[in-house]
Formats: sequence, structure tokens, C-alpha cells
Amino acid sequence: MSETETTVYHDADADLSVLSDRTIAVVGYGNQGRAQALNLRDSGVSDVVVGNRADDSRQQAREDGFEAFDIAGAVSRADVVFLLIPDEVAPAVYEEAIEPNLSPGDLVNFASGFNVTYGYIEPADDVDVVLLAPRMIGTMVRDLYTQGRGAPALFAVHQDATGEAHEVGLGLAKGIGATRSGVVESTFEVETTTDLMSEQALFPLFAHAIMAKYRVEVEAGVPPEVALLESYLSREMAYIFEQAATKGMIEQLLLHSRTSQYGQLKGLESFDPEPMVAYMRDRLDAIQSGAFAEEWRAEQREGTPHLDELFETYRQSAFVQREQETMETLGLGDQ
Repeated sequence: MSETETTVYHDADADLSVLSDRTIAVVGYGNQGRAQALNLRDSGVSDVVVGNRADDSRQQAREDGFEAFDIAGAVSRADVVFLLIPDEVAPAVYEEAIEPNLSPGDLVNFASGFNVTYGYIEPADDVDVVLLAPRMIGTMVRDLYTQGRGAPALFAVHQDATGEAHEVGLGLAKGIGATRSGVVESTFEVETTTDLMSEQALFPLFAHAIMAKYRVEVEAGVPPEVALLESYLSREMAYIFEQAATKGMIEQLLLHSRTSQYGQLKGLESFDPEPMVAYMRDRLDAIQSGAFAEEWRAEQREGTPHLDELFETYRQSAFVQREQETMETLGLGDQ
């Protein structure tokens, strides 16, 4: 297995002063948009405006002390544009409200590589195009920043029209707090691939593993509530993954009993991963070929009927019905 060398940037590698004479428009004031706008301002980046629809999010931006406009109005005032809206609406918004209001030398910062990777957004040659993609949800991006820490991020320069895209991009990374932790140099294509692989390959395997364990245990006479609690409803599994993220996948085993350590490692040794590897390669092929992206675009054009059908199918499944009943009985749902 070959490994690609990576470059990781920290605070000392980035300079906030490159943003001193630039106006930044944060397009989208949702989970990521609010967190990144607040972090930029708290880092000393004074000229930040928000572009959003006339909804509760725009009102929230104003309550947070930002000037807020429609998207076209914000972009026309800015030198740097953060595109922090959902992938599925971004191409139309870019074409209608962003591209006509960009000037040569402006910089567009994407938080997702999806639309550029598949050619659904093609920025003009005279603007800088970078990717700054925190690997955490927006609330964590903000929470870590206020704790004096930072959320790690991927960073890439897709287009450098001015010769300054790399320097300015790293300044933005410092502004949102990402260089406090580490910013990994990457590409739009890599960010897209690994993001979609987590969603399409890793999560389905997790979910099927839990459902398979549940099925076998219930067939063997284990009460459904006990099987669900042990698998994930107790949040023990969530805690294990939290520890794995700070200690390592194997080192976190030291928090477990010796019986647990031996059982987990013995199971790891005896498990055949090749069917999973084959499944992941199939998903990787669909992602890298563009087949999934085109399937998803077609699904959106039709009004997402299959997505709605999938939700209904799984919500009505015996497993999910029992899960919801157990959560209600034991008071485990959102409070």
C-alpha cells in the first residue's frame, strides 16, 4: 500500500495580515457559515458580511452583529467569497448570484469539492479558487475555537489567477482557527472522494453491522431493548469512537477490560475484510467515475422520489420501529 506525502500547515505558516484590506462575504449562514463568520471576526478580520436569503438565518446574522444582504449584494461588496450552502443548490446560486458579481482577482472559497470536481461549477479563469473544508460540523468548529483550539481542515488551491491564492487561502484557514490544529494540503478531488466514501461506504457498513448483530442476538433470545442499548443507544460506542479519535483505534482498548481487549483483537484478527474492501472499491469507482454524481443530479431533477422512498422504507422497518420505541421508553431521545 503506497502512501502520498502530505503537507500540514499550522499557525506559523499563515498570515492574517493578507486579509486586512479584503472584504469577506460568507454566503450561507447555517451551521458552518455562522461558525466561520464568527471565528473570522474574533480573529480580527473586521470586514465580514453575510449573504443569505431573507429568512431566519439572515436575521440571526444581523443579531450577531454582521451586515447581511441578499447573496448578490454581499458578493458584489466582497473580494473573498465563502460558499457555504448545500451542494445541491450551489450551482444555480453560483450562476445566478455569485458569478455575475465577481471581479477579476476575487477569491472563491469552497467548503466542499463536489461541484468543482464534477464540473457543475466552473469558475472563470480570472478568479482564485480554493478549498477550505473543516472536518467537523459547524458547532464544533465554533466550540473548539472558543476553547482556544481549532478544527482541522483540508486545504487546496484549484486555480491561482493572482499568484496569491495559496497565501490568502492559508490566511482564511488561520482566521477560522483551522491552523491551530492543522490544515492538510489536498485537492478538490480528494476531498470529494473521501467525503462521499464516508457517506456511501463507511456508514452503510456501520449500520448493517449493527442491524446484523441485533438480528442474531434477538433470534438467540436477547431482548431487543438490551441488544439496542449494548450496540449504540447507551452511547458507549460513541464514547469509544471519541477515545479512538484522541488516543488511537488500538490504544483506546486500554480503557477496556482484559476480556474485552482480547475479544476485540481476536475478532479483528479472525475477521475477513475482503468483502468489505470489494464493496468499498465498488463505491469508489462510482464516485470517481462520476456515476453517483450524475445519479444524484437526476434524482434531484425528479424531486428526490427515491430518497423519500428510502426514508420511508427504513423508518417503517421493524428495526427502526423498535429503536424508536426503546428510545422513548428509556428517555433516550433528544431532550
